[in-house]
Amino acid sequence: MKFGLAFASSAGTESDTALEICQIAEKVGFESVWGGEHVIFPSSIESKYPYTSDGKVPATKDTMIHDPLIWLAYVAAVAPSLRLGTCILILPQRNPLVLAKEISSLDYLSGGRVELGIGVGWLKEEFEALGVPWERRGARTDEYVHALRALWGGTDVEFHGEFVDFEPVTCTPRPVQTRLPILVGGDTPAAVRRAAKLADGYYPGTGDFNELQNLIQQVRQSAEAFDRDPSEIEIHAHYAALPGEDHAEGIGRLQSAGVGRVMVPAFFFAGSGGFERLEQFGQEVISAQ
Repeated sequence: MKFGLAFASSAGTESDTALEICQIAEKVGFESVWGGEHVIFPSSIESKYPYTSDGKVPATKDTMIHDPLIWLAYVAAVAPSLRLGTCILILPQRNPLVLAKEISSLDYLSGGRVELGIGVGWLKEEFEALGVPWERRGARTDEYVHALRALWGGTDVEFHGEFVDFEPVTCTPRPVQTRLPILVGGDTPAAVRRAAKLADGYYPGTGDFNELQNLIQQVRQSAEAFDRDPSEIEIHAHYAALPGEDHAEGIGRLQSAGVGRVMVPAFFFAGSGGFERLEQFGQEVISAQ
């Protein structure tokens, strides 16, 4: 079982704490750190956040959200064994050619450690502020994945799609990894299909274990429908022990469901005594695996 420190960029928000949380995470057995994304936080939000029962996002306009790629580049050198991931980068808001350059540069300089977690976004007001069409963002996302793969795959690449259209170009440096992992986040049928068809990993947002099991079954069935081996799609899941359940039981429950990487929210380790709790988690949970 692998352990990723999810949303680490929202816990290590200062220049010193960003470095320290990654160094401790590496020391106690985490194998990856992950940064989340929102470009801006609208002052008024009518969009419903899909991962809380009341539809309200657990953040405010004062919540510090770094650009995940800049944050990952900043911490990469001080924790040289950690993989560097986004959870989740809002792909349809990005220019795919610029993003291809940013991701390949980060992968090259980090020695091949990048994993690109993507989603279509839920915050319509953010899209409107950025001037990015909200409609058909799923189709845009799918096409951007194909464009990224093409740009990373060789020289003199051309691409002609509905949302991306360019004549032969070359994007260097190319990633160190022959196939840079892309994982898809989300709980919708479209997210399941996207993960099954295009991705190397799937990251459901649900915290409900029964729902998680159902989504895992769906993505495996969908992968088979696309003539893919379901084992090629690594399952990620949030970690939260159930009432009365110890850590070992919680991790075992996720492992038995087919989870390959447990994503531990860095919010658990924010605030006073957070780094001590991080070390304790490593000693009590990760070391026991």
